Amino acid sequence: MTNRFPIALTPDAIQDTADVRALKNRLDWGEPALTIIDVRDRAAFNTSHVMGAIAMPMNELVTRARASLELVRDIYVYGETNEQTAEAASKLRDAGYQHIAELVGGLTAWAKAEYPIEGV
Repeated sequence: MTNRFPIALTPDAIQDTADVRALKNRLDWGEPALTIIDVRDRAAFNTSHVMGAIAMPMNELVTRARASLELVRDIYVYGETNEQTAEAASKLRDAGYQHIAELVGGLTAWAKAEYPIEGV
C-alpha cells in the first residue's frame, strides 16, 4: 500500500554553525521561533541584508539582545566576515544565550544562493 500523504520533515535543530540552506529551510518551514541578527554597521545593513534580519551592530549587540530576546531563543547571527560572526556569537553565548548559530558566509553566501535580500 502506498502512503498518499507525504511525511513532513521538521527542520534540523539549531547547530553552532549553519549554512544558508539550513536557515532558509527553517524559514520555508514557517518557523517563527527564530531571530536573524546582522551585526554589521548600520550603513551596511541599510544597503542590504538577509530578508527578515534585524540590525544589532556589534557595539550594541548584547545590550539590545538582552532588551528584546529570550535566552532560549534560536538566533542566527552574521557579520561582515566569518570571524566577525564568530565574535558576535561568542558575545551572545557569554551573555547566556543558549541557541546561537553562526551563519557561515553571511550575506554573501545568502545572496549567492539567490535568497531574498532587503535594502535600498
